[in-house]
Amino acid sequence: MPNTIAAKIVEQLVAAGVKRVHGVVGDSLNSITDEIRQHKEIEWIHYRHEEAAAFAAGAEAQLTGKLAVCAGSCGPGNMHLINGLYDAHRSMAPVLAIAAQIPSTEIGTSYFQETRPEALFRECSHYCETIASARQMPRVLQIAMQHAVGLGGVAVITLSGDVAMQTIESNGLEHSLMISRPTIRPSDTELHKLAELINQSEKITLLCGSGCAGAHDELIAAGEKLLSPMVHALRGKEHVEYDNPFDVGMTGLIGFSSGYHAMENSDLVIMLGTDFPYKDWFPSRAKIAQVDIRAERLGRRCNITLGLVGDVKETLHCLLPLVKRKTDRSYLDRCVEHYRNSRESLESHATGKADKAPIHPEYLAHMIDKLAADDAVFTTDVGEPTVWAARYLRMKKGQRLLGSFNHGSMASAMPQAIGAQLTYPGRQVISLSGDGGFAMMMGDILTIAQYNLPVKIIVFNNSSLGFVAMEMKVAGLPPYGTDLKNPDFARMAEAIGIKGIRLEDPANVSAALEKAFAHDGPVLIDAVVNPSVLVMPPKIEFSQAKGFGLYALKQVFNGNGKEVWETLSSNFLG
Repeated sequence: MPNTIAAKIVEQLVAAGVKRVHGVVGDSLNSITDEIRQHKEIEWIHYRHEEAAAFAAGAEAQLTGKLAVCAGSCGPGNMHLINGLYDAHRSMAPVLAIAAQIPSTEIGTSYFQETRPEALFRECSHYCETIASARQMPRVLQIAMQHAVGLGGVAVITLSGDVAMQTIESNGLEHSLMISRPTIRPSDTELHKLAELINQSEKITLLCGSGCAGAHDELIAAGEKLLSPMVHALRGKEHVEYDNPFDVGMTGLIGFSSGYHAMENSDLVIMLGTDFPYKDWFPSRAKIAQVDIRAERLGRRCNITLGLVGDVKETLHCLLPLVKRKTDRSYLDRCVEHYRNSRESLESHATGKADKAPIHPEYLAHMIDKLAADDAVFTTDVGEPTVWAARYLRMKKGQRLLGSFNHGSMASAMPQAIGAQLTYPGRQVISLSGDGGFAMMMGDILTIAQYNLPVKIIVFNNSSLGFVAMEMKVAGLPPYGTDLKNPDFARMAEAIGIKGIRLEDPANVSAALEKAFAHDGPVLIDAVVNPSVLVMPPKIEFSQAKGFGLYALKQVFNGNGKEVWETLSSNFLG
């Protein structure tokens, strides 16, 4: 039987270890989806929206570090993948996207659904090429997969449905996918420079990001030898926070004051595997050294004294024998004590709201952390759910945390939860969804129902785009265009065959979560939370305080004093 391009694509994906393809079927993909139908080692996961498929594939890739695949039919079908692919690419998640094209004979004629995938996907991929002939196979697909895995990010192949049906003759160029990534370390000269900088400094703080994955033991060894507090970026939280006596929390707008002060008051900050983007939160006086696997990231956020290209784990392994052991732990102790006080204050605030209606989102997040499984996978929407996850989820070894932390897209939590649950069917997966984000991609709750995925969706329902409203208040503006008229999400879930729980009384939070987590199947908790809660940054600029005062004054003069009072009483008056 002749081997077609479509059959060869599926064969190569299976050989590369791909277990599933996320997407929405379409006629330009028919030959590929039919080959998947006939194959026992790979499955097609059908979504309601291609954006959800791309987010799910990105989640799978982030969790496993292995190649994940999504697909979209010609024109609008593959255009819908773009947002999720941008997120995957910026998260260095190895994702292959198959973008089908219109019939090859019609390209360039303004045909129905014609687009230019090569141009569309260029900015969110390492590699984007068209397969126009059977003679390009299997090389183009091999090259695409190796770009995705080797460089960490997205690769795209595009092909027309009629081209996918062309037959292939063996050309002797096929080989197994080269998926091993080398260990990269700085030169001895660079390591000695960093060691000298460390030996000359008394107060050293480590800023740790997602590049610290797999380097937990080395980080602890560094903390013990340098007596250095560790501040983590949000994407570093899952890799750094657990079982770490040197962790002093996050910095940035949604972090802890302890994280900010540990960096601001140090002599030397060493950035390890992080591309922390907020330049205003870097220290004003300390020297900064940076270690990153990608040379182009060195010094692009701040003025660095030294930049080294290397894997964090191997770099620390080679560096630590070169540095002198610190003996004065007074700075570390002050930073750790500051963090302990900051966390105790936050948790006291959360538990202090246990009987305050409406439900305070801080208390809800605190209880999620308390009751979640030790190997739970959390996904979170941007905005307030990310804030509560950053502050109230205390990561345990084995837990994972995903979100659109670099791309900052709404509506990522539920689709990422789908990808996580498909990847780990036996693990607890919890989506911390904002009501705005959940509603934006709400159609794919039907995917959860169709596959009976036991995802636990917790909707923080404040009938508002809450983080945007807060930004307006800080700028001195009354919130506008941020209100949401929501349905009863729990009843909606019940109508489509998913267990729904409406949560309005804070006294029922613990019981509702326990019931949801124990249920053998998908659950949606529609948690009606306080819309007046403010997200207070660890350092408050005068302009922010002034802006909030202007907002309050304007609202009072406009006859909206009740809203101001609710905001003040929820956040400042206990």
